[in-house]
Amino acid sequence: MCQYVHTISTHTEFIILMHPKEFRKTKNGTGHLTNLSLPNSKVVIGIDFSNNALINKAIKDPNKNCFVLYPHISAIELNKHSIQTANKTNVIFIIDSTWACSKKMIRESSNLQKLPKISFTHTQNSNFHIKTQPAHYALSTIESTLCILKHLHSHNIETIKEESFEKFLLPFEKMVDYQLNCALETKGEKIRYKNRSDL
Repeated sequence: MCQYVHTISTHTEFIILMHPKEFRKTKNGTGHLTNLSLPNSKVVIGIDFSNNALINKAIKDPNKNCFVLYPHISAIELNKHSIQTANKTNVIFIIDSTWACSKKMIRESSNLQKLPKISFTHTQNSNFHIKTQPAHYALSTIESTLCILKHLHSHNIETIKEESFEKFLLPFEKMVDYQLNCALETKGEKIRYKNRSDL
């Protein structure tokens, strides 16, 4: 999928908090594709990040504003509000995991619990057709990141060309198409061998 990656340079720093299961499961997941697509991003693997040196350094940096993407009643809704603060760099933590595991990661990471949360509302459904989403509003990591980038652009925090937005999901779309084709081929093989056994 690397040939389809189109990078977007940002002032905002993105730190992708990847659950170990997500890391072990595949190197072609949407968290990895997001990391490849954003030069100003890092992947940190774990569940409890309370004592993670890299994360705590970012949180304690007086020149940085840190946020975690997570739905919450007090979350800053990017559709309506900007997170820009003069002379400070925004750092956005994005959890890359299942919804159930994401809740555990937040619950066990005392440093993340204290951070302001951001969220957004949207109308489109996820195109992650090879994976069942727990709710209509659930998006993959790379789809969520695209929504964030669009809102940051609308608030003049980032300056991103429209064509970059259009190409951002291309590796994700190609990955989904590839896996759907593999599933169809496997299904075809099973049908073919079943027909042979009937002879």
